[in-house]
Amino acid sequence: MLSFTPREPVSLLRASEVIARCLASEVEGVTFLGGEPFAQAQGLSVVARAVKRAGRTVMVFSGYTLDELRAMESPHVGELLAHTDLLVDGRYEASQRTTARRWVGSDNQVMHFLTDRYSPLDGRFHEGNHVELRLQGDTLTLNGWPINGARTRLGASR
Repeated sequence: MLSFTPREPVSLLRASEVIARCLASEVEGVTFLGGEPFAQAQGLSVVARAVKRAGRTVMVFSGYTLDELRAMESPHVGELLAHTDLLVDGRYEASQRTTARRWVGSDNQVMHFLTDRYSPLDGRFHEGNHVELRLQGDTLTLNGWPINGARTRLGASR
């Protein structure tokens, strides 16, 4: 769903330092998403382990299903899964687009509560989807699906 834009690689040490500073604040945890986090499972499993040691949560979005990930039989994939609290899995399917569930783009995608840090009974997981707007320089990026009526409200706030 997000375009791939090559960036300058960041070492695990540098990434860990930045994340450690963030975790020293009141953030709940980290989220790994597109490209495909499990394509970088070796490095992300190291980061996820450090996040968990800091007492924070790890959420991962993947185009693979949980069954597909487990079938990979990769120790790095297994390690990243072991440090994941909430996995949102499945490819985005435009024909199944939904705004009814937060953090989920299409009805085929599934939330897997892999630890007790989150619960499917938590009201946050039953809210409608939201949209995230990022303005960096002269580039505006929209991520997510606005809930019904959001377009009107956004237009009115210009």
